[in-house]
Amino acid sequence: MSVELVLWLFSFASVMALVGLTAYQLICLSDLEFDYINPYDSSSRINAVVIIEYTLQGVLCASFLLTLNWFPFLVMAPVTYYHVKLYMNRKHLIDVTEIFRQLHGEKKYRLIKLAFYFALFIISIYSGEVLPTCAKRFRVRCPLCIALCRGGCLI
Repeated sequence: MSVELVLWLFSFASVMALVGLTAYQLICLSDLEFDYINPYDSSSRINAVVIIEYTLQGVLCASFLLTLNWFPFLVMAPVTYYHVKLYMNRKHLIDVTEIFRQLHGEKKYRLIKLAFYFALFIISIYSGEVLPTCAKRFRVRCPLCIALCRGGCLI
């Protein structure tokens, strides 16, 4: 198997996992808002998956950098930097005593992340499926295909 295929499979699975983790966090916050779960359980469940999410997102960004896929790397780099900044300032975890004050902001933050990961999912599908077949059929080297596929899919 080629490196491009392995990277695409890894990125597809990683983005799906990131979407799932973010949706899980959003569900926990919604359950807390409607009083189905207590603050301690909600914050401990969210805090348990935050480190996994940050690590997976960082590994995915680093894999794009190491394989010279510049477009996905540049899309993910600001979010990775923001996650590292939150982690270094120890603001990545939800505090049990402050969770009700931060509930609206945390839900908005998770919704924005979910939208970002969905956009990344669309980019992943588009770069792995549509561009190689379209470029091979029409034998065209468009700038978008060169940016998304690093030119390797147009043989």
